[in-house]
Amino acid sequence: MSMSDAGIERVTFERVTKTFGATAALRGVSGELRRGELTIIEGANGSGKTTLLRVLGTSLKPTGGKVRYPPLGNDLHRVRSEVGWLSHETMAYGDLTGRQNIELAARAHGLGSTDVWEQVKERFQLGRFAERPLRTNSRGQRQRVALARALVHRPSLVLLDEPTNGLDKAGVERLLELVAAEAEGGAAVAVVSHEPELFRPLAARRIVLERGKVVDAT
Repeated sequence: MSMSDAGIERVTFERVTKTFGATAALRGVSGELRRGELTIIEGANGSGKTTLLRVLGTSLKPTGGKVRYPPLGNDLHRVRSEVGWLSHETMAYGDLTGRQNIELAARAHGLGSTDVWEQVKERFQLGRFAERPLRTNSRGQRQRVALARALVHRPSLVLLDEPTNGLDKAGVERLLELVAAEAEGGAAVAVVSHEPELFRPLAARRIVLERGKVVDAT
């Protein structure tokens, strides 16, 4: 499934909590992500930003509250097929080339890997480094491969955790262009960043967390 299909129209989360033992990472967080919009999730270290992103991306089950993905309902398999996830760690296979990592993701989504590679190579400006084992690439090069892998299936929900990590100035500028294009193309985009000022000109809304609670939402 892709944005040409129904996809996820929006994500609503109501009074979401998440605890790890005696530690409460999220305390009754509510909000909404909408297709065609970029939302920045801000807050200090330990405020719950990444935990919220992981809950919205279904990689963490909330302890309490509800997260909804209309019109897909509670079918988490369908929801996950619509998520493009970029972690602050690339979570890719270091002994495979960047190209192989991307083609593997494409096949997992039922896409033809060769055709997809030609499109992705140009869109994400992947050079010869993408033909080398990923572990030999620089941090910025690995980040570019990880971003391409996350967006290869044109997801309707894009979740980016510290996407500027390791990128030089030109890489950041290209990233901002890609993020804007995803939102303009109809995806719901949420970004966690220690440099929120980079994304504010593109953002339709922001959610500010403090100690697991929403202290501002505009």
